[in-house]
Amino acid sequence: MRVLIIEDEELAADTLQKTLMHINPNIQVLAILGTIEAAVAWLKKNTADLLFMDIHLGDGESFQIFQQVTVNSPVIFTTAYDQYTLKAFKNQGIDYLLKPFDEDDVRVALAKLNTIRNASELTLPQMQPELPTGKLRNRFMVKMGKLIKTVQSEDVAYFMADDKYLFLVTKDQQNYIIEETISSLEPQLDSADFFRVNRKFIINIDAIKEMYKLSRNRVRIVLNPAPADGIEVIVSEERAEAFKNWLDL
Repeated sequence: MRVLIIEDEELAADTLQKTLMHINPNIQVLAILGTIEAAVAWLKKNTADLLFMDIHLGDGESFQIFQQVTVNSPVIFTTAYDQYTLKAFKNQGIDYLLKPFDEDDVRVALAKLNTIRNASELTLPQMQPELPTGKLRNRFMVKMGKLIKTVQSEDVAYFMADDKYLFLVTKDQQNYIIEETISSLEPQLDSADFFRVNRKFIINIDAIKEMYKLSRNRVRIVLNPAPADGIEVIVSEERAEAFKNWLDL
């Protein structure tokens, strides 16, 4: 596997390279780059099978790289901060390692990459285990770095689908990725509390802050907490009547 390391701390980059070689001597580190400028220039002419990318570089946040060049390779982000999770997974991210991480963390991230690649060859029914008929979810297991915990359904503000990921957003503004699809999740939730307003959002009624009537019977919902990047939540025309009936329950 050919790997590119984008890291501006020399010791961190050297340690990561040695860790990768120890895990698998067949891993080839193509280059170690410390700036956005250098990374963009390299990626315009070269490709790698996997990128390890520090979020904070000497000339800015590494997310700027994606604005200047197309990146098709999966990315494992590394950072000392945990507030960039959503942004990371919207930019080719497959994992998010919180510094200081160790060899076991890197092994788990590489294993996740293999799992994703293998899973892409499966059909959707094979990937989505079903709960027994009539059983509703009342909690979800989530991960953040090394931390594993459960989130109760009553603490969920909404679920948001973005590309191939499904985010669970809590009422206290925490974001987690869960290994579900929005279609498989919908029948597992209590319909008295949760409603799927469109292809991207399932919302908890407690998360509705304001509602505004739009044309064609649609409704714009203001959620609390608000979705990242100013994403608007619109009840689709085909779901509008069912949504109004749900509000009256």
